[in-house]
Amino acid sequence: MQRLTLSIVSAVLAAATVTFSVGVAIAANEPDAATTLQKPEAFESIQDERERSVALFNEMGKVLTHPRCVACHPAGDSPLQGMALQKHEPPVVRGQGGMGAPGMRCMTCHGQENVAFSSGEGSIPGHPRWHLAPREQAWEGKSLASICEQLKDQERSHKTLEELQKHNASDTLVGWGWNPGEGRIPVPGTQEIFGNLTRAWIDTGAACPEG
Repeated sequence: MQRLTLSIVSAVLAAATVTFSVGVAIAANEPDAATTLQKPEAFESIQDERERSVALFNEMGKVLTHPRCVACHPAGDSPLQGMALQKHEPPVVRGQGGMGAPGMRCMTCHGQENVAFSSGEGSIPGHPRWHLAPREQAWEGKSLASICEQLKDQERSHKTLEELQKHNASDTLVGWGWNPGEGRIPVPGTQEIFGNLTRAWIDTGAACPEG
């Protein structure tokens, strides 16, 4: 009887282990909310227009605050690198037009496109217009609410909201964030979804979150 009881207990524990393992496997295969970008249609059920506008911008914030984007919108005069946003190595500075100092221009190392390392374990990012965003467009260390107000302020953004939408939807340097090269995590979603979210945010009043 004791052996039978132990056998039953063992079977239950084994079944529980299998169930847990399957659950973990399923969870591991499910996309994380932070790594996906919802389409504007996902917010249509929000009746209050301002509330819906804020929700749309919060979704845009997954891109705006991603390390791929913040790295080129630093608070200081040096670009950042990696998911931890460490200071760029080798050490470089903003320089005129955000293109680096004389003799150490961005294009010294960054070419027209991404170049994979011969080892296949990483790459050098590249784009024809590789450069830092202007100081007044710094996002590093700022709340999403502050970034929102900054984008709406033409003195700092240098863009109308319509120009901003076009920039987000079609600028190829913005688009690099979704194609950052070997060894880098891209920003969530697609540039098309990001552009559509920007359009929907503007059309609902371009409201900013609090904080």
